[in-house]
Amino acid sequence: MKKALITGITGQDGAYLAELLLKKGYEVHGIKRRASSFNTARVDHLYQDPHEERLRFIL
Repeated sequence: MKKALITGITGQDGAYLAELLLKKGYEVHGIKRRASSFNTARVDHLYQDPHEERLRFIL
């Protein structure tokens, strides 16, 4: 399985790229900027249960 590391994953471009790569079968790892608020609204729909056998989205 191909893997991708996306910096700025909670931004508009990073979230779009994460979704695209997941659809293409990639395992996606994301890095976000540390901020006072935990804003992941753009990638919330990509979250998976961490107990799933084939976890493909890691933030």
